[in-house]
Amino acid sequence: MVASILLMVLHSFVPFPAEFVAIANGMCFRLFWGTVITWGAMMGALLAFALSRRFGRPLAERLVAHKNWNNVDDWIARYGGNGIFLSRFIPIIAIYLINYAAGLTKVQYWTFTWTTGLGILPMTTLMVLLGSEMHELSIYSWLLVAAAGLAIWLMVNRIIVKRAQFVGTLVQRR
Repeated sequence: MVASILLMVLHSFVPFPAEFVAIANGMCFRLFWGTVITWGAMMGALLAFALSRRFGRPLAERLVAHKNWNNVDDWIARYGGNGIFLSRFIPIIAIYLINYAAGLTKVQYWTFTWTTGLGILPMTTLMVLLGSEMHELSIYSWLLVAAAGLAIWLMVNRIIVKRAQFVGTLVQRR
């Protein structure tokens, strides 16, 4: 259990697919304890947030114009909690990047904590459930999961390509 929690904390500093750890936790510890152990990622998220807040913001303020920081801080004051919470459901955005980005803003620790805790819980539970029920899934269920994963990957890839083309168009107009 300790090794698994440490892997989840490490995920905040070394990017790797933590979903595999969550699935393995489901296989080893079943749904409830697997979810609790995988949710140990919260410790890594809080540590990354704190490090970013302590060291990242001062550095970023020297690199980014003061006017731009005011815009970011205004947006965070208005949408901070909801923005962080909703960003946890966007599969394109790496969770650890959200932790660091939030630390650069003036979002409160408590807001970051509850939005992160609730935001990562559904995917955590889903991955652990997949692991805990893995031995009972039929080949047709696995094919359905693979097809759904492929469809999501293709959809996300298409969105990224369209955004890249749009950004390229904007850059060419300058």
